[in-house]
Amino acid sequence: MAAESGTPGAGLRLAVLGAGVMGSGIAALAVGHGIAVSLIDLDRRRLDEAPARIGHQVRMAQLMGALPEGVAPGALVTGLSLTDLVTAGDAAPTAVIEAVTEDADAKAKVLADLSALVAPGVPIISNTSAIPIDELARAAARPEDLIGTHFMNPPYLIRTVEVIRGTWTGEATLEALRALLAALRREPIVVTDAPGFVTSRILHPMINDAVRVVAAGTADVESVDRLMQGCLGHPTGPLRTADLIGLDNLVDSLWVLHSRTGDEGCRPCDLLLEMVRAGHLGRKSGRGFYEYEGEQT
Repeated sequence: MAAESGTPGAGLRLAVLGAGVMGSGIAALAVGHGIAVSLIDLDRRRLDEAPARIGHQVRMAQLMGALPEGVAPGALVTGLSLTDLVTAGDAAPTAVIEAVTEDADAKAKVLADLSALVAPGVPIISNTSAIPIDELARAAARPEDLIGTHFMNPPYLIRTVEVIRGTWTGEATLEALRALLAALRREPIVVTDAPGFVTSRILHPMINDAVRVVAAGTADVESVDRLMQGCLGHPTGPLRTADLIGLDNLVDSLWVLHSRTGDEGCRPCDLLLEMVRAGHLGRKSGRGFYEYEGEQT
């Protein structure tokens, strides 16, 4: 069902590239706020599974009071082709969010393809946890249309969004993103471009150190999290947070930080690498530092 004309999302159409954890989460947030979404992914199985996953998140958000009352869900369409969903007539987006894997080369290719397809002035938003926006802007035909976001997982619960303005990001692009986030009832905090920005530059090395503490036998997983919660006010604990991020995503982010800052504290520790090799990726795989039977996303 389409959004009602009086809702903040009326007239907006969002294209989301990547139907993984973050892409699906952002799509669910938008659909739940009455915004029409085109979701694109080259992996047919992941794309086929996405509507059910998005529907589940929208229902959870409704049950938790995280969505506005009286707003009809936005329409969701999926597809394998950038060209079909990004440029087709009435389906042309008012903004595009790239949410593919945290790999600079993969993101650069998608952004290059996107900037050749979408109309000038349409904001191209790269959702990244660590890769500098100025680095990604080299692939864009119009760097002024590119801006970064770092949505936290799950997007429907966490209301603050880190916004990264690159050197070439235009004022119109920033204002368009502010308007989109306002329609999503999200609070943007704009930061200057740098590897890891603010949240990942602080959080991810801290999680890496928490894993080192467990590996050294100083404390078990639950004790580390309980101490960080009870003594330092961390809401979920670093290791449960790592499971929510996805241990593979965390490792990718740490390698980005290590390669671009030279900080040895950002080199992923051995236990983290071993868990990723074993396929224990956190909540999305059913097992990470904790077990999540039947909770895979």
